[in-house]
Amino acid sequence: MRLLPLAPGGPRRGSPRHLPSCSPALLLLLLLLGGCLGVSAVAAGSRRPNVVLLLTDDQDEVLGGMTPLKKTKALIGEMGMTFSSAYVPSALCCPSRASILTGKYPHNHHVVNNTLEGNCSSRSWQKIQEPNTFPAILRSVCGYQTFFAGKYLNEYGAPDAGGLEHVPPGWSYWYALEKNSKYYNYTLSINGKARKHGENYSVDYLTDVLANVSLDFLEYKSNSEPFFMMISTPAPHSPWTAAPQYQKTFQNVFAPRNKNFNIHGTNKHWLIRQAKTPMTNSSIQFLDNAFRKRWQTLLSVDDLVEKLVKRLEFNGELNNTYIFYTSDNGYHTGQFSLPIDKRQLYEFDIKVPLLVRGPGIKPNQTSKMLVANIDLGPTILDIAGYSLNKTQMDGMSLLPILKGASNLTWRSDVLVEYQGEGRNVTDPTCPSLSPGVSQCFPDCVCEDAYNNTYACVRTMAALWNLQYCEFDDQEVFVEVYNLTADPDQITNIVKSIDPDLLGKMNYRLMMLQSCSGPTCRTPGVFDPGFDPRLMFNNHGSVRTRRFSKRPL
Repeated sequence: MRLLPLAPGGPRRGSPRHLPSCSPALLLLLLLLGGCLGVSAVAAGSRRPNVVLLLTDDQDEVLGGMTPLKKTKALIGEMGMTFSSAYVPSALCCPSRASILTGKYPHNHHVVNNTLEGNCSSRSWQKIQEPNTFPAILRSVCGYQTFFAGKYLNEYGAPDAGGLEHVPPGWSYWYALEKNSKYYNYTLSINGKARKHGENYSVDYLTDVLANVSLDFLEYKSNSEPFFMMISTPAPHSPWTAAPQYQKTFQNVFAPRNKNFNIHGTNKHWLIRQAKTPMTNSSIQFLDNAFRKRWQTLLSVDDLVEKLVKRLEFNGELNNTYIFYTSDNGYHTGQFSLPIDKRQLYEFDIKVPLLVRGPGIKPNQTSKMLVANIDLGPTILDIAGYSLNKTQMDGMSLLPILKGASNLTWRSDVLVEYQGEGRNVTDPTCPSLSPGVSQCFPDCVCEDAYNNTYACVRTMAALWNLQYCEFDDQEVFVEVYNLTADPDQITNIVKSIDPDLLGKMNYRLMMLQSCSGPTCRTPGVFDPGFDPRLMFNNHGSVRTRRFSKRPL
């Protein structure tokens, strides 16, 4: 595939630059105007770092999702830092991807699920949020070349959202998949023009196509400006179509039979309680097969990473390039008798891999710091020299952690929030279940519902490893887990935990649900600076519940 620039006459190796010249005088001017350069960079006239963001689709961390990726772990993790406590603010593709792009929690970017009605790639999203994404800032203010390839948002390309002609601001090169993940028989928007692909492995397999256009970009880009690449693979999302050479791998692999596998979700909210336990043999065979195929699809991602790193090294750019590897959400296969999906509040759905290598990062590092994907945008802007204070982002820059800063003040909690999908009608195939269920399997085990709406505080502090969640349902159901004693989240301790602590967690949840920008980075319950009286500043009075009750 021939690489095409967004603007006619775009950059080629050795060609005139399509962005403003980065002469020392202009660098100083950018600094004075609030651009992306620190004083040292201007003084030295040094080249700012490049950044690559590799994003997989539905790759878990808890259930061994990184196991197949031996090359990726060696080339990124072992050459840099692995985060062992990385979370997403919503366990669903579109809200999570919107959080990556904007650096905001879902209640601030307003993408709540995978539908146009849920603001996924809607006209409203395009008008309000897209111009303020971190790639838009990188391109318009910082002078970065920006390249996107792969899955963008689930409803991207929908006719009611501008179709494939719509190219979000901030991208010099745009190779975006129409709608959701596929491996064959898909359509790409190439700088706003549709290109259909068939089912010939050698030219159409999407993961390999993304690898090839990424290598083309590295070959034909301008050498005069730094670059940012975002490569968003379909793997390991369904339909789990592996490359032909990998379709017989992992034949003896099965979904992990951990402590919460195929058990009843006692003392959990109604959607979990309705799951059939034990699962049928056919359901277990189905999820085992899905687990195996998911791993198979990741082997092509591993190849992509290897090709990319080798090309960066060959071009002499690897040592000046930060490479981030992560996923948009986790995944479950049989936990609490739910066959396969995400969308739930538990660790297997909200915890993701995060590996980073780059200048100034020592090899073989592991960080236990509590981080979230809302931190990626602030981190990348910080790398480019742009101040987080000039944005409305909720996240924090990871750059001090990556560079080994000592005595670092860091957060002790993050917010997780989700608004369920579904219509308020009864499923005729599952008449005994409540109205509005969705994502149902043949035996009427449903993974979601229109009122599967919750918000959680995920807390990690010196003495506590907790999760506190509230549901917006008739019960106003609460789930609390001590993950130090119960990492599989089997026992809901809401009835046995100190009521004073419950009250503090409820206050903190309401504060985070109404936070924006700097107020999302205020001290958590277990920080010395935590002050529940901040609620008065936000709401005028302290309430004990944020959610309103409404019928199931």
